[in-house]
Amino acid sequence: MRITLVKKLLADGQDCRKCRDVMERLERGGHLGRIDRILVADERNPASAGWMVAQHYGVETAPFFVVRHDDGREQVYTVFLAFLRDVLQPPSLTPAATDAEVEQLKDLANRNGLDRL
Repeated sequence: MRITLVKKLLADGQDCRKCRDVMERLERGGHLGRIDRILVADERNPASAGWMVAQHYGVETAPFFVVRHDDGREQVYTVFLAFLRDVLQPPSLTPAATDAEVEQLKDLANRNGLDRL
């Protein structure tokens, strides 16, 4: 399996807020090492790799993940919670989340429109 993360870089050079949140969660969970490649959709460069990948997959929000399975199938995840559940923490390995953690992840997943590409 090969995992690509596409994140958005704002015109001021900073990661978008949702991208920062997801990166922090990946780091805290010890999952950052599972990400094989990070591409950037840079607001200052419409030809950046992240923009090209977003266009290819028809994705309009950041961050998002492209998972290429060993059998060649590709899946795109635009919701971090679903990516975490399906890819990084399959049910057999997932400890029960606290109510507070579930609420935080729901809040992050529901931040629609804040970080449109």
